[in-house]
Amino acid sequence: MYKRILLKLSGEALAGENGFGLDLSKAKDAGRQVIAAKETGAQIGIVIGGGNFWRGRSSEGIDRVKADQIGMLGTVMNCLYVSEVFRGMGMETSVYTPYAIGLYTEVFNKDKAVRDMEAGKIVFFAGGTGHPFFSTDMGVALRAAETDCDVILMAKNVDGVYDSDPNLNPNAKKFDTLTYQEMLARCLRVIDLPAAAFCMENHIPSVLFALKEEGSIVKAVNGEKIGTMLS
Repeated sequence: MYKRILLKLSGEALAGENGFGLDLSKAKDAGRQVIAAKETGAQIGIVIGGGNFWRGRSSEGIDRVKADQIGMLGTVMNCLYVSEVFRGMGMETSVYTPYAIGLYTEVFNKDKAVRDMEAGKIVFFAGGTGHPFFSTDMGVALRAAETDCDVILMAKNVDGVYDSDPNLNPNAKKFDTLTYQEMLARCLRVIDLPAAAFCMENHIPSVLFALKEEGSIVKAVNGEKIGTMLS
């Protein structure tokens, strides 16, 4: 269905039952799905959120810029960890950041990243945009546009977009499809609003679905009906 995808993995979804840190079994579950998705011929880039380590925006007494920088480093830790788990499962990987971090990562370069994807490597984009005041979602949208991805796949703890919080409203309505314009008009914050506007302007569709659903990543890559399609 898609030649090149950018997969966003929720940090919380990878934390497992503990809700903090990383659960090896969850990372391996994601790895098995990524292997199956790669076997369809898809070229795969991955961004991982940092919410399992840090929610800087809710931290009191910390400068917003510093809090966002700490959050970006959380995404680097996640990507380095999951990259190594994937390597142990037989995948080739590379990790890019928008700034130099010693010898741990490579500084993002579109040409190199695309070559890695074309060569069959799983490419991790860590560190967000490199700037404060932007969420990981904005980093996802930016890297998807820069590397000419066909779609953004967002694997979250929730199985799609609802008109209200399904945890609070048992009658919440789930959308199978939704336009970015409708999402913005309704202020549905399943994706950061600036990121949604960026995707709309650059014509990048997104699929939001639950990571915990069996085979969900492969279903999304194959274009099967799952979660909510945003376009």
